[in-house]
Amino acid sequence: MERVAFGVRRAAFGVRVFAVVVGALLVAAAAQVSIPLPGTPVPMTLQPMAVLLVGGLLGARLGALSMILYLAMGAAGLPVFTPSPLLLPGIGRLFGQTGGYLLAYPIAAYAVGWLTQPVVPPLRSAERGSGGEDTGRRWARVALGVLAGLVLIHLGGLAQLAILTGNLSAAARFGTVPFLLGDLLKIAVLVPVLAKLTPTIRARL
Repeated sequence: MERVAFGVRRAAFGVRVFAVVVGALLVAAAAQVSIPLPGTPVPMTLQPMAVLLVGGLLGARLGALSMILYLAMGAAGLPVFTPSPLLLPGIGRLFGQTGGYLLAYPIAAYAVGWLTQPVVPPLRSAERGSGGEDTGRRWARVALGVLAGLVLIHLGGLAQLAILTGNLSAAARFGTVPFLLGDLLKIAVLVPVLAKLTPTIRARL
């Protein structure tokens, strides 16, 4: 019996490690899709969407660990950050124009993971399919989580840009305003995806 229990725990641990690694690689892949925007050194990428997706699907703890792994990979010099001749490579990226966004990723993933936690145990949630709560409430809770994650990412980016530029208004003009429309699209895409998949994925972690 003890061997069986140990085997189950080891298998569960392996699944969680795999999920953390896959989450980091997903954000790394999303970082390769970038669109330079006029008037700002910050490109538009799919990274924030991937970060929130990973946090929502893996949960607060595993989502944050996945983002910490992602940052460690980038700091070590692996090509996981957005390619750009204007941005510093490796660990230097964390201290550059986009470093505030990157450093906020673990916090944002934790927040969206915590706020999207199913209101019933994940196993029962997967079995019942509905997450054990009213659909409207579930969608509202997920929307709140996604919005909170986006706000935290923006706050991180805004803080570092304000330090580098010495001007909060300029930081907002460079790092927040150009991305507001894209954020609305991220919310529209992520909310239904997370509302549907979160109970099932969490049940397996």
